[in-house]
Amino acid sequence: MKYTEPMLKENALQGKTIVVTGGGTGLGKSMTRYFLELGANVVITSRKFGILESTAQELADETGGKVLPVACDVRHYEEVMHMKQLAYEAFGQVDAVVNNAAGNFISPTERLSHRAFDTIIDIVLRGTYNCTLAFGKDWIEQKQKGSFLNISVSYAWTGSGYTVPSACAKAGALALTRSLAAEWGKYGIRSNAIAPGPFPTEGAWSRLFPEEAMSEELIQKFKPENAIPLGRVGEHQELANLAAYLVSDYSSYINGEVITIDGGEWLLGAGEFNKLRDVPEEAWDAIEENIRNSNKKNKAQNNS
Repeated sequence: MKYTEPMLKENALQGKTIVVTGGGTGLGKSMTRYFLELGANVVITSRKFGILESTAQELADETGGKVLPVACDVRHYEEVMHMKQLAYEAFGQVDAVVNNAAGNFISPTERLSHRAFDTIIDIVLRGTYNCTLAFGKDWIEQKQKGSFLNISVSYAWTGSGYTVPSACAKAGALALTRSLAAEWGKYGIRSNAIAPGPFPTEGAWSRLFPEEAMSEELIQKFKPENAIPLGRVGEHQELANLAAYLVSDYSSYINGEVITIDGGEWLLGAGEFNKLRDVPEEAWDAIEENIRNSNKKNKAQNNS
């Protein structure tokens, strides 16, 4: 068994219907593909219906599953309600919602306009609570169990310079995840999150790391795998495996959890002295010798 292979049993999601926002491309598309392979019906949404329609046809042909593409701007509650209505009409009910729609860019914060903040906050935070309220209220009224899975980031709890709107929005969505896990658990509604590290996708990757605008030195310095203890980026199937597990009945006792899948990236960047990983081996010999000499000197002074 390899980490690039599917993890769950066949038909592990049989009979379930899952909504994936931002499901037409990138990680949303990869999760959708695996949900379909496991027997789920999937509703994919984004603002670009042409891409959704193409993805739905492609994945239906690949998996034999049922995919409903619905144009929906999650920033607008009335569009979310319309998407929900179409999902119910097509499949009868919805069992899980994956809040994956997102926006991000890197920039010094002082260069941003308030409209740039608005765009990211609206997509990530407003979009997440719009979908959560729309489906959660129905589940409570219908006494139906359900599961929310929010795609977060590892800097949601630490903050991050140069992606400040995203950090603010993701922190809010993470608070929503944990708050509703406590409040709505009594209804059988689970809320969890995944915080992925680097999982390269063509669109997001080129926007966040536009190599044509960077020197070769900077390109090498900011290669994501260089900041990850495991020395590699993630494979989409790894994230799809985790997502499928968290929306399946196998994880029915997991609630209010955020699972980081980043090869240890955030831990490496969190400690004050982590950058010492770049100290060459021979330098450590000199450092250790200095420490020993200092200890000897202190001991002699204490005994005098």
